[in-house]
Amino acid sequence: MLGGIEAGGTKFVCAVGKEDGTIIDRVEIPTTMPDETIEKVIQYFRQFSLQAIGIGSFGPVDTDKTNKTYGTITATPKAGWRHYPFLQTVKNEMKIPVGFNTDVNAAALGEFLFGEAKDLDSCLYMTIGTGIGAGAIVEGRLLQGLSHPEMGHIYIRRHPDDVYQGKCPYHKDCFEGLASGPAIEARWGKKAADLAHINQVWELEGYYIAQALAQYILILAPKKIILGGGVVMNQKQVFPYIYQYVPKIMNSYLNFSELSESMSSYIVPPRLGRNAGIIGTLVLADQALQAETASGEVRS
Repeated sequence: MLGGIEAGGTKFVCAVGKEDGTIIDRVEIPTTMPDETIEKVIQYFRQFSLQAIGIGSFGPVDTDKTNKTYGTITATPKAGWRHYPFLQTVKNEMKIPVGFNTDVNAAALGEFLFGEAKDLDSCLYMTIGTGIGAGAIVEGRLLQGLSHPEMGHIYIRRHPDDVYQGKCPYHKDCFEGLASGPAIEARWGKKAADLAHINQVWELEGYYIAQALAQYILILAPKKIILGGGVVMNQKQVFPYIYQYVPKIMNSYLNFSELSESMSSYIVPPRLGRNAGIIGTLVLADQALQAETASGEVRS
């Protein structure tokens, strides 16, 4: 029995399941202040006999295991959560192995092992919702350097007809600042769900997403790109515009069928749907359990 926490800025999804991705039970908890939220999370998990827990957190977070601040939420604008020792708090309360990474990296793991990227050795998972983030798997491993990737904050070219200044509190008109859910609402004066019938909204959104994907393709060359999050999951009419603009931006520079006639099977929604992230946290839990078991065997 494994536990998983998909920690978002709006809600925490907590689940109990197995290493094969099967979910046995789940609950949603509103994201409020850390002490209140985590207390409810711990109360939920104490109903079960768990061997390990995996956390996929909103960020930025410290995912470098060599750092003293590993497992800490860092420069988030989310009130109360900056510098919160997420991993250590859960470890102290539950006293079992705990795996930790970003929410998008967890979703990438879920789709890599059980979803659209199964049997491949690389993929990119991007979520477009309240924020924009992405996780990449390269040669079977999550991409990690000085930090986890922050692909939502790259700069893209503004559409000539777009005068919106941008929503990102750090960069204004970066990718997240122009194409996240809050950016759509601020630009058009309505939530994305109320704009479903306006083609101009989704053509502009597709234009910005395509620019970002072209950069990721040129840098990482993933074998599958998976787009999740509330914006694209609820408004799938954006996909035809993505398929329209990616080839235009690439301009035949790379001659692969995935970037032409096979694009609709290359850039896809998650096969696991909204469960990609929480299933990925079960993978993180299993990895933490296996790592502790292995280290125990070495010590013995």
